[in-house]
Amino acid sequence: MTNSSNTSLLDQLAKSFEPKDIEGPRYAQWEQAGLFRSGQHVHTTNDNAPTFVIQCPPPNVTGTLHMGHAFNQTIMDGLARYHRMKGYDTAFIPGTDHAGIATQIVVERQLDEENISRHDLGREKFVEKVWEWKEQSGNAITKQIRRLGASCDWEREYFTMDENLTRGVAETFVRLYEQGLIYRGKRLVNWDPVLGTAVSDLEVESVEEQGHLWEIRYPLTQPTNDLTHLVVATTRPETMLGDVAVMVHPDDERYQHLIGQTVTLPLVGREIPIIADDYVDKSFGTGVVKVTPAHDFNDYAVGERHGLDKISILTLDAKINENAPEKYQGLDRFEARKQIVADLEAIGALQAIKPHTLMVPRGDRTNTVIEPMLTDQWFVAMSKPAPADSLHPGKSITEVALEVVANGQIKFVPENWTNTYNQWLNNIQDWCISRQLWWGHQIPAWYAENGEIIVARDENEAKQKAAAAGIQGELRRDEDVLDTWFSSALVPFTDLGWPEQTPDLAKYLPSSVLVTGFDIIFFWVARMVMMSMHMTGQVPFHTVYVHGLVCDMEGKKMSKSRGNTIDPVDLIDGIDVESLVKKRTFGLMNPKQADSIAKRTRKDFPDGVPAYGTDALRFTMAAYATLGRNINFDLKRCEGYRNFNNKLWNATRFVLMNTEAQEPFMQFCALTEYSTVDKWIRSQLQRLIQTVERNFAEYRFDNIANAIYHFVWDEYCDWYLEMAKVQIQQGNPAQKLATQRTLIEVLETVLRLAHPIIPYITEELWQKVSLVAAKRTAEENLSISVQPYPEPNPSLIDEKAEKQVAELKAQVDAIRALRSEMGLSPSERVPLFAQGDATMLEQNRPYLMALAKMSEVELHEQLPDLGAPVQVVGTTQLMLHVEIDVEAETARLNKEIERLNNEIAKANGKLSNPNFVERAPAAVVEQERERLASFTQTLSKVQEQLARLK
Repeated sequence: MTNSSNTSLLDQLAKSFEPKDIEGPRYAQWEQAGLFRSGQHVHTTNDNAPTFVIQCPPPNVTGTLHMGHAFNQTIMDGLARYHRMKGYDTAFIPGTDHAGIATQIVVERQLDEENISRHDLGREKFVEKVWEWKEQSGNAITKQIRRLGASCDWEREYFTMDENLTRGVAETFVRLYEQGLIYRGKRLVNWDPVLGTAVSDLEVESVEEQGHLWEIRYPLTQPTNDLTHLVVATTRPETMLGDVAVMVHPDDERYQHLIGQTVTLPLVGREIPIIADDYVDKSFGTGVVKVTPAHDFNDYAVGERHGLDKISILTLDAKINENAPEKYQGLDRFEARKQIVADLEAIGALQAIKPHTLMVPRGDRTNTVIEPMLTDQWFVAMSKPAPADSLHPGKSITEVALEVVANGQIKFVPENWTNTYNQWLNNIQDWCISRQLWWGHQIPAWYAENGEIIVARDENEAKQKAAAAGIQGELRRDEDVLDTWFSSALVPFTDLGWPEQTPDLAKYLPSSVLVTGFDIIFFWVARMVMMSMHMTGQVPFHTVYVHGLVCDMEGKKMSKSRGNTIDPVDLIDGIDVESLVKKRTFGLMNPKQADSIAKRTRKDFPDGVPAYGTDALRFTMAAYATLGRNINFDLKRCEGYRNFNNKLWNATRFVLMNTEAQEPFMQFCALTEYSTVDKWIRSQLQRLIQTVERNFAEYRFDNIANAIYHFVWDEYCDWYLEMAKVQIQQGNPAQKLATQRTLIEVLETVLRLAHPIIPYITEELWQKVSLVAAKRTAEENLSISVQPYPEPNPSLIDEKAEKQVAELKAQVDAIRALRSEMGLSPSERVPLFAQGDATMLEQNRPYLMALAKMSEVELHEQLPDLGAPVQVVGTTQLMLHVEIDVEAETARLNKEIERLNNEIAKANGKLSNPNFVERAPAAVVEQERERLASFTQTLSKVQEQLARLK
């Protein structure tokens, strides 16, 4: 034996499965042995082994992982482990993202608790604080990823602000600028007044709210006999201070004669023109619209078409500025709104205030109302043709990104997400990449004293460029940082060493698959495609597997504000209810909200959350992974898969108990004599391997998990192990040896098959099982994670054996139904009378006696007429020989018939009553109908029993 211990393998295996005892030590062993390093080819000596590369979407260093990360990690690691076992050179690359806005908010909130602002610290000291937090959060995240069993190549771990990635960011910025694809300009952007920075469209949530529509009279500068003013409707009266025109539709007959004239802006006194533009909807409101180019995106476009001024009336913290009348200067925008409405009413300019449902743009980080703000920002030109010296001359980066999906270089799974991707790119605007933050990649641009801009890779290069251009004096670096998604878009190649042409870049770009949620197709996926194609000429990945979001049981998105989040590690280790309450309410400023969340938590988890272990959590996530659908996470599924792991553990103990003493019996192949049952389970195993292989190719983890669950629980444990007991006890030496071989070989194969989904328990069990299954060297026995993945062997599929065992199972089920019908206890053994194929029944006899608990099986050409119930299975008839007290049984059945008739009468009475049917809840009525159907069906069976008895 290769087992060096004096104790048996069975004794080395704990009597029950305790995840906490094996998970930490096993992961440490894997990592210490370097099993997850890329560049290693298992099962092959071919230096040109295929590569499988998967980039981990870098979690933000804003705290800890959530359930969505657990889902994502399960899918990615399942793919990585599968391909590693298939012999691929596998690079599973982990990393974390600096997440500019999100991380800065976290640290600023921490400082708030100490009554310190970032401005008190200054930029340098504040950034030091953020780096301290990054170390704390980043370490917590990587620890969690390890707890989830992710087989990452930790030697490749990156952070998006590492020196090498930062160099790649600067290089990209400079090249795009030199190609004319990055520019600086004063443009209208989404502005978060709380954060004091521009934010992207994707970071703005439009929320339906109940507001008002204010109708304001704008007096004509030159009134006519029948018209003294135009009525303008607005949902934001404060912005009227920046109006530069009013507009009507050019075909609106009501106002055609006024086009070119002017109105006087109320409260301001400025004359503004009446213009015509097709943008106006004649049928909406009065058909007259105010134009405020500095505070509305549509008005900005109108202003550009008509050459209108842009008058900004807000400061960056959303207060009225010096461009408005002195009375309003310094007021908060919403305070100004109240004052302006009151003043309009006082001068008779307010015609009406009407309730109005509107979509309000709010920042997804701060929930504050976003302001369109005219500011100087940096932009990437999304639709401008690239210059002649680029990799795709004459084509915009958007065009190229659309082409690689259209021609199949990148494939979306499910395919319907292709339309989402295309739609966004076809309607894309120039990308604002600057953020007014302190944390992030500082924009590599310097300003000379004369205002000239110098873009360079670093300060030395900036000084050299300035000197070459004859620019003298100090250079001042741009204080803004880049949008987080700018650097994240470069990760597929910067973490492989770009801009240097490294061997890793040549070998591992493109990656094989990107696993991500649909919510960042725009944020990240499209931008990676654009940047990778433009900077390297290669797609960043071949396949994008898009999965749904993890929601709670009610289908609501998990969020801290709802108090329905669950830390995946809490599911692995367990957590008591009060600790869970503290976690969910931590940091909530609203006491009422915190109290509500606490009450709900205590109600949903009165006993806390049990420890399910990593494998149960991973199995649950895999089983939920139906293509593209959101996941309503239910803890009961975790409980079910924890029970599955216990079942697998106990089955292994049984197999070792019945095979270990025979090791190494693999040498005696010629002596084995496989039964129909052995051939059946081997055949079923081959079908399972085929199913798993097909579904890995189709990214159907739900089908993989369900197929493995069904085979292990239903076929192997519930049927084959019970049949194997019969064969071991009653078979001849060759049959017994065949059964033992089948037990261990099937189990060993299943462990390898399930390893990508449930790595810890399969490793623990395989270490014991593999020693029995075959003679192995210490190196071969290193880990299940580097063993060959099972390959299907169609020659072992035996349809005849499958058909025979299917009939045997049907016979056992039929006898169990008879036992239940006749009220026999599990320990009560009685004879079975059987009529049918004598050869088959004789072959099945030992299994029927053991599995259906029969005292004997008697074969009859014709079943005796004993009044007992009969089950028919194909051409076979089965009847239990039970001595019956006819008089007592008749009385019992008559009493049961009377009871059922009474229940049927009650149900019919309710259902025939119109008041009940019309007024009772639909679910209650349906329940009564189901009760009636059940009573009626049972009555029919009891009457049949009584008829047979007579």
